[in-house]
Amino acid sequence: MPKTDTILSAQSLRYFLQLIDTMNYTQAAQILGITQPALTQQVKKLEHAIGAPLFGQMGKKLYLTEAGKEMESAAVELLSTINGVVSDIQEYTQADKGHISIGILDSLHAGIFYEFLRIFNKKYPEVTFSIDYYDRKELWRRLDTNLIDMAIMYLPDTTKKEETNLRHQYSHADICADRLVVLTHKSTVEAGETYPVSRFLNRKWVTYPDDFYLTPLMHEYLGKKNKLNTPVKIASTKEMIKMAEDTDYDTFVTQSYYDAHRDEISLTPVYLSEEHDFHISYVYRKGKLEIPRMENMLKEW
Repeated sequence: MPKTDTILSAQSLRYFLQLIDTMNYTQAAQILGITQPALTQQVKKLEHAIGAPLFGQMGKKLYLTEAGKEMESAAVELLSTINGVVSDIQEYTQADKGHISIGILDSLHAGIFYEFLRIFNKKYPEVTFSIDYYDRKELWRRLDTNLIDMAIMYLPDTTKKEETNLRHQYSHADICADRLVVLTHKSTVEAGETYPVSRFLNRKWVTYPDDFYLTPLMHEYLGKKNKLNTPVKIASTKEMIKMAEDTDYDTFVTQSYYDAHRDEISLTPVYLSEEHDFHISYVYRKGKLEIPRMENMLKEW
């Protein structure tokens, strides 16, 4: 065991590699800030530990033996591993370094988050991000298996499993409130006004697929006795609106999406009296805020 401890000493490995760089005990010792006898002693300890000479000498010139060449490769790899671990630990304990992985609900318009991210990145350039879009089921799976650090999604979630998980395993922070906007061809309504959902029961609709957040929300507003007449369902918000504009169908989107694209939309925006609030929120596993960069990001928000 003592031999192994000697070989794995980061100090001994650094001394050994520095001597290889200069091939001169005096120069290497000066660079390391130690005496030449101290350097010689460290090298002899390594040679004794592995049972073979690391350096040979021809005249006044040093050269690496075959054992020395093998030891050089091992020393570089070991020091790289040690430095990598130290770097990871430092990143874990520092608020201004490290990586954050974020998953965003694929039907969510996250423009306000990207505005924040641009500002945050200027202030903390050494915090890096990876951002991907997923459906709701895949978002929860990735949170459950720790494949992402946090999700950006709509809350409250409408499925029993996720609500239970949210209470017991997760925390959340609201980014902003959102609401549902009906986009209609109906000529007897005024833009921005609020109407009961019964005013639209005879309309045809193009909507998101059933597993998207807004679709069951709209069904909730309608009540169990009423159903939407939906000839077409489209996963893309842009294409859904285009289909509605090119037909006589109505549709619905979030306020956040409408605000970002209102100049491109020709349909009349109205609201439903039955609606209730929902939020765009950060969702993360309890304990994630023990990581300083995560805590700092939410604090900056």
